[in-house]
Amino acid sequence: MPDPIREHLLLQSRRAFLNQGAVGLGTAALASLAGTPSAAGSPATSLTHIAPKAKRAIYLFMAGAPSQQDLFDYKPKLRERFRADLRNEKYEDGSPVLRTRVTTMTSGQSAFPIAPSKYKFRQHGQAGAWVSELLPYTASMADEIAIVRSLWTEAINHDPAITYITSGDQLPGKPSLGAWLSYGLGAENQDLPAFMVMTPTWTGRQEAQALYNRLWGSGYLPSTHQGVSLRSSGDPVLFLSNPQGVAPADRRRMLDGLAELNRRHHEAAGHADTLDRVAQYEMAFRMQTSVPELTSIADEPESVTSLYGPEVHTPGTFAASCLLARRMAERGVRFVQIFHRGWDQHLEIPKDLPNQCRDVDQPAWALVQDLKQRGLLHDTLVIWGGEFGRTSYCQGTLSDTEYGRDHHPGCFTMWMAGGGVKPGTVYGQTCDYGCNIVDASGQPTTRFEDGAVHIRDMNATILHQLGIDHKQLTFKFRGLDQRLTGVEEAHVIRGVVG
Repeated sequence: MPDPIREHLLLQSRRAFLNQGAVGLGTAALASLAGTPSAAGSPATSLTHIAPKAKRAIYLFMAGAPSQQDLFDYKPKLRERFRADLRNEKYEDGSPVLRTRVTTMTSGQSAFPIAPSKYKFRQHGQAGAWVSELLPYTASMADEIAIVRSLWTEAINHDPAITYITSGDQLPGKPSLGAWLSYGLGAENQDLPAFMVMTPTWTGRQEAQALYNRLWGSGYLPSTHQGVSLRSSGDPVLFLSNPQGVAPADRRRMLDGLAELNRRHHEAAGHADTLDRVAQYEMAFRMQTSVPELTSIADEPESVTSLYGPEVHTPGTFAASCLLARRMAERGVRFVQIFHRGWDQHLEIPKDLPNQCRDVDQPAWALVQDLKQRGLLHDTLVIWGGEFGRTSYCQGTLSDTEYGRDHHPGCFTMWMAGGGVKPGTVYGQTCDYGCNIVDASGQPTTRFEDGAVHIRDMNATILHQLGIDHKQLTFKFRGLDQRLTGVEEAHVIRGVVG
């Protein structure tokens, strides 16, 4: 009787045959590099190209775009020009202030009235960083963080902008930053994924933009590198518990039998994703023990939980997520990303922004302090920021107390801490209107040499701190050596990191 698998292989095209051969060679090569069986869940040899300053990273992503003029980028001139139409404002050389795209949400307005922040600012730390009264905890650690005020992007709408900053491309389908780090550095802990994600609750604008799991997906990288998302209720990970009536020993026997069948299929058909599937099953089995231990904070002393504030005991809050991020860091999770939604404040900043800041200010501060007191901050990189900035003109009705802001890709602010970051640094500057990045002479610029930081530069810097040269971290796909930062030039922000 003919072997059906062999008959199937004989009918494959030349291209499919060559592709399968390449997959087999690649799998063998990966196994030899790792010094372990070629299951994708096994620890990989680190592909570091330079001495790393950090072993892991925690990315606090403010989805929806925080208003930089109300938080970090103090612009007193906006008060002088209150209600003036920004479209008529010009620099001293006569060039227009408004020079970036506007969205269809405000392009039809009869005027673009300048809207100053209603919040008080003070200078903090040795560098005199301006921080709003809405972020008192963040302000108190001004000497421990580096504030970058001169980021920019081409994307002007949320989905392409978040996709761009998390995957290096505005179009979906590329691997996320966390997946690239998992692929390049492997896992430190065999019992937990290298990349974990949380999407906590929020108290700002409730009509928040959707988050898609492709933002932490693996794209064309092996699926073992995609982020694993934790849930705030029920099983922390879907299907983590065994079905009723299935004992752990029975599940172990089932997985062993399934793994044997999959290995036979791989030997016969050469499909790389077969080994990925085996590895994912094995990781899921190990996570049945490791994840419940990770997510239980019963062993945390009150002296620690009090740092994060009272919401730390409410599962699914930003405070609870930050504490879990610290627990992940000390257990060897390579990359943790927390997506906090509700920052898309088009119409009611005075109502929504204070709530958002209360959600994140103390927990983000506590995370940095907690890492520091445990000796983890020096080799843990913490990043805080969103996908773009917000306009200096008002969207909708402007009054003395009410205003909103539209999307603005021309400039925005992020901060970093730990992991080789130069503490107490304020990098980059924007014009008096808070509309454009400017060089030392005050001229608008998008040149890196003049202090402008593209989101590619930020991603290159994150990789660099973890020991990776962004030009050398590549993956062959569709005949090209793909990389996170794409084919355009990207730079490490030397003024911010060591």
